[in-house]
Amino acid sequence: MLAQMQITLLKSKLHRATVTGACVDYEGSLTISEDIAERVGLLPYERILVGNMANGARFETYVIYGPRGAGVIELNGATAHLGGPGDRLTIMSFGQFTPEEAVRHCPRVAVLDENNAIVRYEAGVKSRFEEMLA
Repeated sequence: MLAQMQITLLKSKLHRATVTGACVDYEGSLTISEDIAERVGLLPYERILVGNMANGARFETYVIYGPRGAGVIELNGATAHLGGPGDRLTIMSFGQFTPEEAVRHCPRVAVLDENNAIVRYEAGVKSRFEEMLA
């Protein structure tokens, strides 16, 4: 039996997150305040792709939860060399979907201010796959 095709789509995105700290001596990862991560559906240890808007660096790491309500976005381990406090990040995770699931999928996106408060949230922007697959 043939496996069904899978499509990789954006699942979660934090746009313009401000780095609040960097710790080279930590084991690695990106710390995100639990409430911010949960809002867009990022899970602990989930693989993420991060783009640093200040220097163009792009890297993969994983999420760990920081204190709820603290607005923490902290680069840990080797990623601490790729940015510093005040840098703005785009943090993304992706999921695998069948074409049928892709038609219904809506990514969860939050835009943050300089204090990492959510200023805009979207979870209902449907993809245009339905038209493309028709």
